[in-house]
Amino acid sequence: MASDDLGAHVPLDRPARRVVSLVPSLTEALATSTPELLVGATDWCTHPADLDVARVRGTKNPDLAAIRALAPDLVVANMEENRELDVRRLRDAGVAVWVTRIETVERALASMSRLFAEALDLPDPPWLVAARTLWADPVPLRLAVAVPIWRDPWMVVGGQTYTDDLLTRAGLRNVLAHGPAQRDGRYPTLTPAEVDDAGADVVLLPDEPYVFTADDGPEAFATPTRLVSGRLLTWYGPAMVEAHAMLANLQP
Repeated sequence: MASDDLGAHVPLDRPARRVVSLVPSLTEALATSTPELLVGATDWCTHPADLDVARVRGTKNPDLAAIRALAPDLVVANMEENRELDVRRLRDAGVAVWVTRIETVERALASMSRLFAEALDLPDPPWLVAARTLWADPVPLRLAVAVPIWRDPWMVVGGQTYTDDLLTRAGLRNVLAHGPAQRDGRYPTLTPAEVDDAGADVVLLPDEPYVFTADDGPEAFATPTRLVSGRLLTWYGPAMVEAHAMLANLQP
């Protein structure tokens, strides 16, 4: 009897062979490893670039009728990215849903390994083996960073998040992970001045979910800034291998 990351029973009487993904990072993981199994994905699933499957709208507003019409053996979702209401409606309609909960690098590796093993009856794909080796041990902290993810209002990456753990393991101390910033939870709302006052060596400006650019973002901070890939900071899956190379070489 299979259970997802939240302990919910997933009624699979055989390995899933028709999968719909409602999470861009899980879509990339599946499409890179077992493209023949993936039959549907959201409009936000942009990797791999040549992904050619049915689209089922967004992560927060999936087209449930379109998903059911694809007759999937399994729908994969995520506790943070997808709505509990949509998961419940799919399950009520008789669709098996596997919900992941990923808040650390270690949990990401374990969660995806279990998904492949228990839901798909497949071994760890090569990228997962490589990611486990690369992220096995944290390295000494060498740089203090802050990571805004939205503006108007300005929101930043706080503690108890996958991104914060990823940064820490790469030797980057997230200055907004603890202290007063955490009053607003995992993604607190701060002003650029408050971010500057936190004492980061560099502010990392990703291109998702807000698309920061050279002309939109750096001007708000007195602290030096660096434009980076949002996918590498937030996507678990094959992106974890690329993320290690990027963060290991990051300089102020």
